[in-house]
Amino acid sequence: MSRRTGRRAGLLAVCSLVLAAGTLAGCGPDGSPSSSAEPELEVTGAYMPAPTMDTMAAGFFTVTNSGGADTLTSVTSDLSDDVTMHATVDGAMEEKKSFVIPADGTLDFASGGNHLMFGKLTHKPGQGEKVSVELHFAKSGTVTISMPVKPATYNPKTGR
Repeated sequence: MSRRTGRRAGLLAVCSLVLAAGTLAGCGPDGSPSSSAEPELEVTGAYMPAPTMDTMAAGFFTVTNSGGADTLTSVTSDLSDDVTMHATVDGAMEEKKSFVIPADGTLDFASGGNHLMFGKLTHKPGQGEKVSVELHFAKSGTVTISMPVKPATYNPKTGR
């Protein structure tokens, strides 16, 4: 093997290692995609059905994530000092401390499923009012949304 061929082979080997390292940089230790990408969250479809009680209300929305995974850790609002997150499991409401928003995925809070509960309301919000809600995420920080109060029987699929 000539000296020139040996250098070329060595250069090719180094280039191959650099390319392999670059490819693996986006992977976790097991070769799976790394979750180090920053989350890119968008909250849509937020609404609160007009409460039928003076002390309690529900809230719904969708979080779409086009980046890395994040976690919804809590929710706060001036409407209540007691905002909790719930999942519906086997037809029963179960309080949750957090919800994961998967990388390139969605988290739905919808009637009959995941939802917010506002307890001990400061006032009973009326239809047409907008309630300010802060969603607290582990990586993305706080996202403030305006939750319009819709009719108690509102269906987001029909808009009525």
